[in-house]
Amino acid sequence: MSARFAAAAATGDPASLAAQCIAALPPVDGATLGILYTTEPAAAALPEIASALSTHTGIRSWVGGVGLGVCSATTEIFEEPAAVVMTAALPPEDFRVFAATGDPGADLPRSHAGWIEATQPVLALVHADPRCPDVQRAAVETAEASGAFLVGGLVSHRCPNPLLAQTPDTTGLGSNGVAGLMLAPGVSVVTALTQGCMPIGPVHRIDEARDNVVMVVDGRPALAVFSEDIGPELTQDLRRVGGLIFAGLPVTGSHTADYLVRNLVAIDAGRGWVVLGAEVAAGDRIVFCRRDSESARRDMSRMVRQLAGRLNGPPKAGVYVSCVARGAALFGDAGVEAELIRETLGDFPLIGFFANGEISRDRVYGHTGVLTLFT
Repeated sequence: MSARFAAAAATGDPASLAAQCIAALPPVDGATLGILYTTEPAAAALPEIASALSTHTGIRSWVGGVGLGVCSATTEIFEEPAAVVMTAALPPEDFRVFAATGDPGADLPRSHAGWIEATQPVLALVHADPRCPDVQRAAVETAEASGAFLVGGLVSHRCPNPLLAQTPDTTGLGSNGVAGLMLAPGVSVVTALTQGCMPIGPVHRIDEARDNVVMVVDGRPALAVFSEDIGPELTQDLRRVGGLIFAGLPVTGSHTADYLVRNLVAIDAGRGWVVLGAEVAAGDRIVFCRRDSESARRDMSRMVRQLAGRLNGPPKAGVYVSCVARGAALFGDAGVEAELIRETLGDFPLIGFFANGEISRDRVYGHTGVLTLFT
């Protein structure tokens, strides 16, 4: 059975979103899986939308949640009621939905060990509640327990039940954990990540640090190295670096120039320290980065071209998870990321959401975009 996909988007009165999605959604014969995202203003309508779509399509398995924004193949929507939906005809034995759990290391094997062992899933689309006590740990445990490469992101923290993982046996809403969908090797997918912050200097070694305070880098005060990398213009007025300059923490063992972008929390000019939004230790590496729309465009185009080179034909569908700090906030106009995808890959069913943090492999990123294509 070949995979078939359809997608639709709707905006307006939350009470009308389900009907709009149903009217705009092309039929998919034998559809077995649905993916659904809403914006925060439509969060209260999520269960009703899922129920109406389930009744209309006959699909009993749904995943998704409440994003800080949503996107489709042509647009992105923030701060107004909106929903995006995708339906797919996949062999039921080739996917498994798992409900929200704060302990995926124990709960995934307990509930799905037989399926995981029999199918050896290759990819999992995951959605995490930022209120989960340790999201990074939950991502690592989900990857280890499933054996899958993770893609996804952190949903809204401003609504009580932002996670959707519905099966014939569950109502599907959840919070304070990780929920999602595991895919067997029979479902062909490719994925890649694009950065929104580009390095402005070399990779350095942290020689001395305490918690999230970087004191000494490359044998010198951290602020001296930081100032050298950002240049004299910004150094003269360090108040300007907020929202512009970030710290990149290179991923250990990565075969690519992969790094986790973290915020700068404070600068202690008197002691020459730099304070990050993440804990670090002596021996860790650090590279300072700049948030730059043109560089982000180039890297986005690079990522899409790289994915295109891995395809044997047009993609059947896609899910895109982007940082809430990207979109129009970074590129100036709405829908730039969708346009860059469409320029290279053409028109195909595409939905996604804007996240509080993006998940790729087993790590939580920031300022990135994660594109997953069904092939």
